[in-house]
This record gives sequence, structure tokens and C-alpha cells, in this order.
Amino acid sequence: MKTAELRQKFLKFFESKGHQIVPSSSLVPHDDPTLLFTNAGMNQFKDVFLGFDKRPYNRATTAQKCVRAGGKHNDLENVGYTARHHTFFEMMGNFSFGDYFKHDAIKFAWEFLTSPEWLNLPKEKLLATVYAEDDEAYNIWLNEIGLPAEKIIRIGDNKGGRYTSDNFWQMGDTGPCGPCTEIFYDHGEHIWGGPPGSAEEDGDRFIEIWNNVFMQFNRDEAGNMNPLPKPSVDTGMGLERMAAVMQHVNSNYEIDLFENLLKAAARETGVAFSMDIPSLKVIADHIRACSFLIADGVMPSNEGRGYVLRRIIRRAVRHGYKLGQKNAFFYKLVPDLVKEMGDAYPELKERQAQIEEALKNEETRFAQTLETGMALLENALADDTKTLGGEVIFKLYDTYGFPYDLTADICRERNIDMDEEGFNREMEAQRARARAAQNFKADTQLAYEGQDTEFTGYTERQTEAKILALYKGSEPVEELAEGDSGAVVLDRTPFYAESGGQIGDVGYISAGGNRFEVRDTQKIKAAVHGQFGIVVSGRLKVGDSITAEIDNDIRNANMRNHSATHLMHQALRDVLGSHVEQKGSLVTAEVTRFDISHPQAVSAEEIAEVERRVNAAILANVEVKAALMSMEEAQKTGAMMLFGEKYGDEVRVLQMGDFSTELCGGTHVSRTGDIGLFKIISEGGIAAGIRRIEAITGLNALKWAQSQERLVCDIIGEVKAQTEKDVLAKIQAHAAQSKALEKELAKAKAELAVHAGAKLLDNARDLGAAKLVVAQIDAEAGALRDIVTDLAGKSDNAVILLAAVNDGKASLCAGVSKPLTAKVKAGDLVKFVAEQIGGKGGGRPDLAQAGGTEVGKLPEALDSVADWVGGKLA
Repeated sequence: MKTAELRQKFLKFFESKGHQIVPSSSLVPHDDPTLLFTNAGMNQFKDVFLGFDKRPYNRATTAQKCVRAGGKHNDLENVGYTARHHTFFEMMGNFSFGDYFKHDAIKFAWEFLTSPEWLNLPKEKLLATVYAEDDEAYNIWLNEIGLPAEKIIRIGDNKGGRYTSDNFWQMGDTGPCGPCTEIFYDHGEHIWGGPPGSAEEDGDRFIEIWNNVFMQFNRDEAGNMNPLPKPSVDTGMGLERMAAVMQHVNSNYEIDLFENLLKAAARETGVAFSMDIPSLKVIADHIRACSFLIADGVMPSNEGRGYVLRRIIRRAVRHGYKLGQKNAFFYKLVPDLVKEMGDAYPELKERQAQIEEALKNEETRFAQTLETGMALLENALADDTKTLGGEVIFKLYDTYGFPYDLTADICRERNIDMDEEGFNREMEAQRARARAAQNFKADTQLAYEGQDTEFTGYTERQTEAKILALYKGSEPVEELAEGDSGAVVLDRTPFYAESGGQIGDVGYISAGGNRFEVRDTQKIKAAVHGQFGIVVSGRLKVGDSITAEIDNDIRNANMRNHSATHLMHQALRDVLGSHVEQKGSLVTAEVTRFDISHPQAVSAEEIAEVERRVNAAILANVEVKAALMSMEEAQKTGAMMLFGEKYGDEVRVLQMGDFSTELCGGTHVSRTGDIGLFKIISEGGIAAGIRRIEAITGLNALKWAQSQERLVCDIIGEVKAQTEKDVLAKIQAHAAQSKALEKELAKAKAELAVHAGAKLLDNARDLGAAKLVVAQIDAEAGALRDIVTDLAGKSDNAVILLAAVNDGKASLCAGVSKPLTAKVKAGDLVKFVAEQIGGKGGGRPDLAQAGGTEVGKLPEALDSVADWVGGKLA
């Protein structure tokens, strides 16, 4: 059963039991400060369990996307090295809000798992755990379900405190909680591990596949257990774990979804596909977490959720580097992920380009840091050191920007301790130096004491003025000569000084043949404009009469973008809600960038509607009016303050028909029609609850549309499509053909390896009762199994142990002809060899696999096989 089919089966089953199918909530729990990420299916129903929220349904079922990679719930360090840990996973859930309770919850779970109509799992493969004090749940399993008593395990407070048990669930330190009953699946005795509660419970034989949480309490900040208004049910079934059960594999990474992502990771890193390469598992896992987080509005940053995302991306990139891939590759896995999960989660398709761009930018930014840092770290670890010094860790972090977390990851992999105390000492010394340096920071503010500047730029593009002051660097001077950089203060100026998000004007200040190029305009004081630039010819003197002229093309572009920002602000409030507030902005000639408060990503449909509303206002071509009035009068008009400036008693109110009324001191078009075309080109999250939108107008929007048209035409030509409608089909056909060729190539390689391996049997060592084949061969790890299977099948008395070394790791595969398995077991043989090379493994009596990292010990280990097998045959 494919993963996608299992997901749908679960939802359909509970829908048939009267549950409402509810879409997955965002990975960012916007209204819950106690959580970094959504980490369980019940997060979106927390207020319902608490009685603060009422839904039109009292039974629900979901496929909830979850992340555990930061804060209390953090599985990041285990990812890639265990069979079931992930940063991103899907939690299938069914919920009762004061409706059914323990009896129905347990019966529903049992029916779905064991009924022939649904999953049809063998009942003898299942066992259950209950909280030690929950006699009710125990009796339901024993008397109503009919589970034998020896398969019902009571688990008490085993985590160091009251109600701290594997079978007492809580979302966080506070919030809804209660006892739970878990269902485990037995993979069989050929897998190491014991049942829950035993000393071997961490093994992989018994795997939790279902957890029924019985919500009875709300734990408050004082630790008190307060009964919930209505006892409720929260169920979780890990989709990946259950898919592994249904697909008869022992690792989540072997299910269909992950197998395809692993192959994509191998393709992009340039290594041969193998399930035995942890780095491929890390990359395949991390592309899911990163892509879904970005789709839900998290962007890489140095704090909070953005920092966790950045850490996951960099961890994936480092594992690619470890496999030999030095170029950007991670973002190229996004299309593979969209193919696997885009139907279930459309936001991946909608934001695919944004996800790819964010990942590529972060990966590119990190590439040089990684290469330099890895070289320094390898050098520091070259002398078999057991502890990495704090000074080295700090130098990597401070001088080369190599993250502390990444250094910790690498040291952990190599069993090297870190001198954390030394690192912390260096960090504190750096902070002390920074504090001392602040006392000597130069004052970059120009020292000006004179009359204010009269700004004429609302009505004039060119102004006759007089030079009041000149500065060379930060020093006042009487004259600036050709080639000098500095600042000019005028008594009157058309140059708009940067404020309210709009950048300063550029242009020229001229007096005959004397010419000063203005490259920026800033406010020296509240009402004093400074024109910053360079003398390109002649010289300027204090007191000169000059002509100040702005660059009209750039001013016009600035005005179009600024006016469009006002229209966009109102449209965003209309489409997304009145909670939208401006949190930052930048208006340039090329683009308008606008940051807003909004708890989730703006959807493609919402963006389209914002664009439609803004362009409708532009087509209306209404007059843009500006009026000075008192703050009290402005407030009566309902005007919004767009850019957060500090206004005086008199303010400037900008009105665009009935579309927008704002407080703004910037420059604007005369009529909305002057804006031309408006197009949003990007949307993304920059912090928790903050979205950034970038848009273009006028000729820039036309250039963008033309570039998109050229791109489509190029794609049509490249894939030899007849029309735009045929493009997708052509691309999909090419992808399918490429995939088919890859399969054929892999098959051919495997056949060649098997053919080469057949010759080994001719040179087998005769041990009397058996023919022994022991060899290290040049083959991919995945081909060993096929070769051993082929050889074992050609003889009734063969014992085979083959080894291959790839990427610094040894892979082993043992095979024993079935008539010999009573004396020699492949699992025991491969374990015997693996333990000598720092590894472990096992399997069936006739076929088993293992691996190890101490490649240098492999020849000696292989030499020991004959004596070991001889001993078993004696």
C-alpha cells in the first residue's frame, strides 16, 4: 500500500465514523507562544479541548504536518542514523471533542488496523500499553477487544516525576494532557529489540504505530491537573511508520515516498543510490522539513524559527558536501518532493518557486563558509584529538562564520568532545571587547547649525538655490573640488530625503561648468536635507547660487512604486483582514518592498485578488490629493499611518479616491493611472508573523512580463512543444523517459555485477561440508545482495561472505544455501564480521547484510571467516 493511499484510507475510515475531515494547520502555531512549531495533530484544536473554542463538529480527523527540530521536541540529531526519526513527519489523527471517549477510541483503532476492509493487520502482531493507573483502558483491551493479558503492558511514571510517563501525554509544560494507550507492531524476532517497558525497548522489533490520548486534564503553570470541561480524545498514527508496516519494510526510509527522495538525493549529490548511506537519509528528510517550513512562511534567519530552518538547511548541505557535492544541489530536490506530496499538500506546488529560491540563496550563501570551515576543522582534528579546543571552535564561529551547531554535529559523529567552557570564555571576551569599542565609536552625524531646508520637491523637479554648507567626509569645508566626495546643504531643494521607506532622490547640483552628482539624499536633521555625492567637474563653494535638478526617470519610478504601496496596503487589509499592519518598507525605483503583520503565508489566490484590486484602482485613474491638516483632523478622515514616521502637529494626508487614505510625507503620482501596471513578484516570511511582499510597477512590470514570456518561449523551444498547453506534458514525458533510462542503467549495472560475481563460485574454498566464498569486490553496496543471492542459489552447500567499500564505508552481505542454515546462519556470520570493523547487522538465516566504518580492519576480518565457518560445520 502506497503512502498516499494509506493517508486517504485513514481519513476515509474516520469520515465513515462521522468525523469531519479538517485540513492540516500551518507548521507555525501563530496563536500559541508555548510552541516553536506544530508538533502534533491536536495543536490546532488546543482551544477546543480547553473549552475556549467551539467548532460546528465534535468529531474530526486530520493529516497534520509536524516538525520536531527545535525546543523541547527535537529529533534533529537522530535523523539519518535511526530507522524512524524525522524532522518533518505526518501525524494522522482522529479527535473527539466531548463526544466519544475510551471505548470508541480503542475500538476505532482496532477496527481500522485489523479489519479486512481496511488495513487487515494480523492481530497476533499487535500489543498495547496503558498508563499503569488506567484500569478502564486495560479492561477495554482485555474484555472488549479480547487482547491477551500478556499483550497489555502497564507503564507507570518512568521519567522521574508524577505523571511523567511514556503513557501519560502532554503537549508542553502546560496545556491539555492525560493518560494514553499505545499500540505496537511486532516486526518479528529477526529484528533486535524488546517490548515496551523492557530493557531492550529501544530496539526496532516493537514499533509504536498508534497512540490514543485521553484528554482529561489541563496542566496549569503551577503544575495543577485541572479536569477539562469535557473528556476528549486525541489520536495519533505516524504515517511514515505505518507505511513501513504496510510495505513490509523495517525502516521508514524504505517506504515508497522516501525511496524516491533518497534516489533524488543520490542523483543530485552524484553518489550511487544505497539505503546504507546516512547522509542521503539526512538530505531526504531535511528537504521535507525545509520545504514545508518555507511554504508556511518561515524564512532562514538568525533567530527563532528562522534559525532552526537555517540550521536544518546547513545540516543538509554539509551532508551533501560530505558526499563530495561542492555545488548547490539541495534546492533541486524540491520538484521531487512536490511530485511525491504536492497533491496532498497543494501549498508545495503553489510556492515551489519561492521554496527553491529560498533554499538556493541560503545554500549559495553558506557554500564558501562550509568549504573554508570544513578545511580548518579537518586540520584541527587531523592529530586524532579527543577534544576540540574552545579557541578553535570560537575561531571557526567568529572569524569564518562556521555555525557552532554544525561543529557540534561533526564532533558528535566522530566521538570527539567539545571544550564548551573554553568557547564560552572566548565569547565573553569578545562581548567585552565590543562593549569597550562602543565607547570610542565615531559620531557619523554631520555637525550642522543653520537654517532649515525648504523642500520644494512636491511641486518642482528643478530649483534655484544657495549652498548653505559643504562637507568633505564628515568635516565642514568651504569648498569641494573635482573628485571630492561629500555632502551639500541647500536652502531650498527638490531632492526628497530618505524617510518613510522611500529612498532619497538622485540627480545633479550645477553652477555653470561646476557639477556635483547627487547619489543619495538624507536628512541631517529633521528639517535639513543633505545631498551626498561627488564633484564630477569644477568646484563648489559655500554661498554659491546653484541649480538643483533631480533625475526625473528615477523620481517617477519611485513615485509609481510608492503610490502603489498605498493601494497595496489597503488591498491587503481588504483581502487578508484588518489585522494587517505595516511593519517596514522600502521604496526604490526598481521595486517596492512591504512588510506586514500576518500569521501565515499569503496564498496564490489572495495575491491574485490583491493584484486585481490594485490594478482596478489604477485603471480608475482617480486623482491623488495631498492636504496638510492637524493630527486631529487627519484622524477624523480615518487615515492610516503607513510608514510609522514621527509626525508633528501638522500632518500630510494622501488620498486616492475611495481606495486609500494615508498619512505620508513621500512623493506620489498625480493620478493612479500614472502607476501603469502593478505586479507582486514575491511573498515570504521574514520573522514570526511577519510577511514580506515585493512588487513592481510601470516599465519594470512590463519588463518582467516580457521576461516571463521569453522564458516560456524558451521552454517551449527546449522541450519542442507545439503550444504553451503542451509544455507540461512534454516536461513530464522527458522526466518519465529519464527515470526509465535510470532504471535500465541500474538494472544493467546489477546484471553485470551478478555476472562478475558468478566467477567467484569457481574459486570457492572447499571445507568438506561446504564451499566457502569470501571476497572483497568492486561493486555498489546495493548490488551485493543480488550477487550473493545468485551465488547461493547455484549451490546446495555454499557459504558466501562478500564485502564492498564505498565512500569510506564497508558493506557486507552473507548468504548460506538453505540446506546448510541449520549449522551456519547468515545473520550470525555477517554479525561476526561486522563487529570486527566497527559495525553491526543481521538478517535471515539464508541472507543477511551489515556494514562498518573501520575499513582498514576489513582484510583481517575476512581472513577470519574460514575458521569461524569451519567451527560451525565441525
